[in-house]
Amino acid sequence: MNIQELLHSFPCTCGREHRCDIQRVEIGHGAVSALTALCRDAKTVLVISDENTFAAAGAQTMAALEGKEILSVTYSGETLLVPNEAAVAAMEPYLGRADALVAIGAGVMQDLGKYGASMAKIPCHVVATAPSMDGYASTGAAMIMGGMKVTYPVSVPTSILADTAVLQNAPMELIRAGYGDIVGKFSALNDWKLSHLVKGEYFCQKVYDLMDDALQKTLSLAQGLVRRDAEAVEALMEALVVAGIAMAFAGSSRPASGSEHHLSHFFENIGILQKEPYFPHGIDVAYSTVITAQIRRQLLAAPFPRRAVPFDRADWEANMARIYTTSAPGYIALQDKVGHYATDRMDAYLGKEEAIRSVLAEVPAPEEIDQMLRAVGLEMEEFYELYSEEKLHDARLYAKDLKDRYSVLWMYWDLLR
Repeated sequence: MNIQELLHSFPCTCGREHRCDIQRVEIGHGAVSALTALCRDAKTVLVISDENTFAAAGAQTMAALEGKEILSVTYSGETLLVPNEAAVAAMEPYLGRADALVAIGAGVMQDLGKYGASMAKIPCHVVATAPSMDGYASTGAAMIMGGMKVTYPVSVPTSILADTAVLQNAPMELIRAGYGDIVGKFSALNDWKLSHLVKGEYFCQKVYDLMDDALQKTLSLAQGLVRRDAEAVEALMEALVVAGIAMAFAGSSRPASGSEHHLSHFFENIGILQKEPYFPHGIDVAYSTVITAQIRRQLLAAPFPRRAVPFDRADWEANMARIYTTSAPGYIALQDKVGHYATDRMDAYLGKEEAIRSVLAEVPAPEEIDQMLRAVGLEMEEFYELYSEEKLHDARLYAKDLKDRYSVLWMYWDLLR
């Protein structure tokens, strides 16, 4: 796939003009050397990394920036870095002095890089160290602010540079996470179709097909990824970048994020709030895709009820307080603003039941997705061992409240709770 060919604007039959403002994507041997030309006009460059990501690609990055004044922020590699106020504060004093920012890393580091560069209105270049998630090319930075998971709108990075040799040597857990994040698109794409059908949300078949094509190609990579095969790792990284481009084209994260991501964010949020362990983002997404497939199966198994279960606000608020503790007021305010609880969706469900069932049935069965994950060494047993049945029950009912977006979790709440 020639990703560079996607980096332009074009009118679409959906009625919108799609665009992605990334200037350059390089995935392959020696890709980081492109920084020399990309930062030609920058006198001072802020480089952010943690100790592990700097060890993986710091030498190549510094060689490419030879002759520049380097400002450096290196976070600890011993503890899990949280993209919160403290992490932002560590780089903030340098933002006003830098002409460009280079973020060395993957999920959290590229979020911090895009967030900081957007604050300072300077170019952001991402040196990828793992094919672990699909946010590299996205217009969102997933942060934890005030204890809440918030995705801030940011500019896409100016460039994404990924040396295949670095990606191959990433921890296998992160390679599995990237594969799992792409498998999660079964759920995300289905939620997009579902919301289009139930709520009339904007939908683009061309963007849907772009993401679906990358998903289908990724499924054939499993054995190569287990072997750390260069071509397989490079193809996975391409699929992850395409996911970000698809989000830019759609103007939202719809092509790549749905109920499976809401569940993943739930486990991360609760882990941070309760100081409990949780999986890396992509692995949680992968396992959560099985859970959302189970939910779709439940919805397909019985006729839709003639009316929704009545909403008990007092009970909902009590559960929100129990689960989200200090963050609960923020999420309650979000849902009050969005108005999902004040909206009656039963006419749409009953009037379009046949079409809705047809859409729900497009997702592979839970057992099929389970086998896709096992192909790279992800086993659902470890998911059930880490997360209690009570936590899974809460996730099915209350993960939806983390976001303003409609997904199959809302249909589950409306019809099956």
